[in-house]
Amino acid sequence: MKNRLTKTICGLSLLTLMISSNVSAQNADKELILSQIETLFDGMRAGDSAAVSKVFTRNATMQSIFKNREGETVISSGSLQNFKNAVGTPHEQVWDERVANIQINVDGEMAVAWVPYSFYLGKDFSHCGVNSFQFAKTAEGWKAISIVDTRRRTNCAEDL
Repeated sequence: MKNRLTKTICGLSLLTLMISSNVSAQNADKELILSQIETLFDGMRAGDSAAVSKVFTRNATMQSIFKNREGETVISSGSLQNFKNAVGTPHEQVWDERVANIQINVDGEMAVAWVPYSFYLGKDFSHCGVNSFQFAKTAEGWKAISIVDTRRRTNCAEDL
């Protein structure tokens, strides 16, 4: 009886240690991913295409989903290179993408981040929506492999 109890306690302790280790690793990964997201938006505000570039894999994809003037859903694909060029081209107003309530889920070498945002050109509100980032854990660390965003001008969160 005592031997069985000892084995049960040891098994539960090992299971608890494994779960705790996995949670700790996921939390560390989430912090690294959050850092990449912050690097992207800091780079946009600074007009620093080199900083922005470090967040992405070379062949990352970009898409936007929005309603056109006729109310039809449009799915638009963009070029990462064009985006980086636009960020790095001097512009009068700061591109200020304000984010909050970020949710990150990790499974091994894949992660998804749900990032609500409000976008401002300088001090003027432009639009809001959600960025859905897909990340991969590469030899260089967590890199964005895809971003899909929504865009609208109404029904925006006021706390961003």
